[in-house]
Amino acid sequence: MASGPTRRSLISAAALGATALALAPDRAHAAPRGADAVAAGGVLPFALDQVALGAGVFADKRRLMLDFATGYDEMRLVQVFRANVGRPTPGAVAPGGWEGLDGEANGNLRGHTTGHFLTMLAQAYAGTGDTTYLTKIRTVVGELYDVRAALRADPTVLSVPGRFGGGAVSNIRGSYQYVDLPAGVLDGATDALTFAAWVRPEHADAWARIADFGNDTTRYLYLAARNAQGNPRLAVTTSGAGGEQGIDGTAPLPVGTWSHVAFTLGGGTGVLYVDGVEVARNTALTLTPADLGALTDHWLGRSHYAGDPAFAGALDEVHLWSRKLTADDIAALHAGTYRGSGDLAAYGFDETEGAGFADASPHARTASLGRTWGGPSHPGFLAAYPETQFIALESMTSGDYTKVWAPYYTAHKILRGLVDAHLATDDPKALDLAEGLCDWMYSRLSRLPAATLQRMWGIFSSGEFGGMVEAVCDLYTLSGNPRHLALARLFDLDKLIDACAAAQDTLSGLHANQHIPVFTGLLRLYDETGEQRYLDAARNFWDMVVPPRMYAIGGTSDREFWGERGVIASTLTDVNAETCCAYNMLKLSRLLFLRDQDPTYMDYYERALLNQVLGSKQDKADAEKPLVTYFIGLRPGHVRDYTPKAGTTCCEGTGMESATKYQDTVYFRAADDSALYVNLFSASTLTWAGKGLTVTQTTDFPREQGSTLTVRGGTAAFALKLRVPAWAVAGFTVTVNGRPVAGSSPTPGTYLTVARTWRDGDTVRISMPFRLRVEKTPDDPELQALFHGPVNLVARDARTTTLEFGLYRGAALSGDLLPTFTPVHGKPLHLTLNGVEFAPFLEGTEDPTHAYFRRSEPRVVFGGVDSGVANPVRGDGTSLLDAVWAAAPFPGKSALVGRVRTTVDAWVNDGLLTAADGAKVVDAARKASYVA
Repeated sequence: MASGPTRRSLISAAALGATALALAPDRAHAAPRGADAVAAGGVLPFALDQVALGAGVFADKRRLMLDFATGYDEMRLVQVFRANVGRPTPGAVAPGGWEGLDGEANGNLRGHTTGHFLTMLAQAYAGTGDTTYLTKIRTVVGELYDVRAALRADPTVLSVPGRFGGGAVSNIRGSYQYVDLPAGVLDGATDALTFAAWVRPEHADAWARIADFGNDTTRYLYLAARNAQGNPRLAVTTSGAGGEQGIDGTAPLPVGTWSHVAFTLGGGTGVLYVDGVEVARNTALTLTPADLGALTDHWLGRSHYAGDPAFAGALDEVHLWSRKLTADDIAALHAGTYRGSGDLAAYGFDETEGAGFADASPHARTASLGRTWGGPSHPGFLAAYPETQFIALESMTSGDYTKVWAPYYTAHKILRGLVDAHLATDDPKALDLAEGLCDWMYSRLSRLPAATLQRMWGIFSSGEFGGMVEAVCDLYTLSGNPRHLALARLFDLDKLIDACAAAQDTLSGLHANQHIPVFTGLLRLYDETGEQRYLDAARNFWDMVVPPRMYAIGGTSDREFWGERGVIASTLTDVNAETCCAYNMLKLSRLLFLRDQDPTYMDYYERALLNQVLGSKQDKADAEKPLVTYFIGLRPGHVRDYTPKAGTTCCEGTGMESATKYQDTVYFRAADDSALYVNLFSASTLTWAGKGLTVTQTTDFPREQGSTLTVRGGTAAFALKLRVPAWAVAGFTVTVNGRPVAGSSPTPGTYLTVARTWRDGDTVRISMPFRLRVEKTPDDPELQALFHGPVNLVARDARTTTLEFGLYRGAALSGDLLPTFTPVHGKPLHLTLNGVEFAPFLEGTEDPTHAYFRRSEPRVVFGGVDSGVANPVRGDGTSLLDAVWAAAPFPGKSALVGRVRTTVDAWVNDGLLTAADGAKVVDAARKASYVA
């Protein structure tokens, strides 16, 4: 490959990645490079700062997320990274949920939200120019830079005030730090031993060790702060857990409070003390320190059981004696009046820097601070938890998220956030961190056999790597480092890629969001390598999801997984349509359109964006939560949960990103600036530097059934390509400066081209009347969703059974079902039927909703005239009324009546309707009145 591109030759991370970002504080724009392969037969996007949102539903939703971006304390997200290196973040509390040190699966996904947050800030800054977001980006990046430096170095003591005013050593929860005492510390403790320490637990972890002396999980002596019941426990064994001789306390050590803990062994008796008072005794404790023999490990705060947590909290005045102290001695230790130090070891922990702790005993056995996992294998490592998850994944054969929860997924989010932060702010630290992270991943993955990589990436949840390939390719565009492109290819999941490239649908049973971003990465790899199977796989995969596995709102997945093709009606639950899936399907559709300009991709994009993505954001401001759904339940009467699973979920992260880049797909341009694509109808202003003009789109879409484009600036020749939505069957007309455009009744699902020399003030008016229609589920045609133009309307009703409605009784000659409903005054897009209100799914409320209803047309009714005849149904489920209205639109009443007559004749001939009933049907159609 030729020498790598310079930074200024980039938009690939923007043009082909998540979105197009402004590239630096000077708001400059670079020519695309990674997109060059696309440009030959494709189009390019505009940067976010080139498209300003105007007033409307998108700006309203974005404003809510910007309130969160502004108000949320970014140091809360940094806290988990700082904890990993034993550094406090005063006043900043871990976010909790999946992000917390106390979170689900022990915080095994922590750090991912920081990446999402960085991307949100980068997009917010690019889209608004508000330096509030710039400041936050620089804060987070600076903190992460310091964290990486600390990870590269040996751990350093965190000194806190001790029990009696001196110092004490504190281990932050999540730091995995412990105090390593030197070998031989128990020498001389043959028949008796006393251990005493002041401890201040900062978390109620079961089995965290205050002290653990041993070789392995067979021979050891430990003192745990809490057993399974939450009380202190002393245990000694030479035959593993089953042979433990122990003593259990009777009450927990309080969290956040100093407690004095001590035990004595000897003469066949063990005694446990808390705060100077005996709490438990075992007179059959026959094992002595001598029975353990020579031990290799002497730890404070660490267990020999790998699954046990490190002790989180402070330690002070740790003493060991080779004899049994008396009860009075222990009481004096607690009172601070005991004179003398442990004769085996004595640590006051008064050190305020470094990693060593002086021993006040005659032996001068200096202790040291260590990490339970040692340290990173490469200086580029950056995470909010140890490298152990990455290491463990390499030998796993099945997933277990309580042990390994998608570490490369989390690494991707961090990498994506850093790349976006660099693009938006030109921060060299962000780029350095991103490159280091990729260099570290390459150092781990490049040494693994191909079979190991294939096994890893095929493991559910644990092997999930998100949009890693896309992000790495975007970084490669910045760095030009061939290792980065090589790294991207190490994530190839060949079994899936090859099947999709061959158009073999193997998706059933797969975790949806684990695999959708695989294909966004393949498109970027195709750009960089030209390997055709990558492009073929992505194209074919999209067709396997849309529409075969798509819900009406544009989402996909049930319980996060895919089922069989065409199975929708039987999968409606509380856990449909994971929001991350919609986010990633939008990205994939966008990237495919950049290459192919197939309007089908933009029809889907509009559907999923306007319905699921907008509807996943609650219409409520909150500075503490992004208020975004995880799942969108599609069962009857479901109420959306905007802060699921205690927060900080993957979908809240992608929700932050979605809401700050609504404008990224409104307009695209030909690589030579010869054409401008208007893909979405959204109030916005495009600054098109290549043409020296602006294009302002004025609309209240979708509350308005049309849009107006106004050109300002100089004179420029180009082809304006206006998307004609597939749903625009009621007519799509265009005027330029008030004059109709020739041929402006185009086929729905295409682009209408208006080519001319444009001048300042030219105005394009687009009219696209909505029609109320239904979409049937493929596996149960009577179960349907209602759409007004592009807008999915859902019934707001608390009942949890499927609602039934008949819609043909007032249908217009055009086939529009709107006359059957009653509009709600003052509430655009709200309708009522039979006392039930239908409202846009995009409204983020907590109303119980019905996304689907059952169609029931028991009698033949036209224009409100009931024929008195039951609506007959063929074996395939098609009713007489279905057959009649399938021919809509009708140019007039006589055409409709003629259609009724021919349909009735056919059904009478087939024995599905009597001649007498047929005459009644035709008579009702003739008597009825219709709107056009």
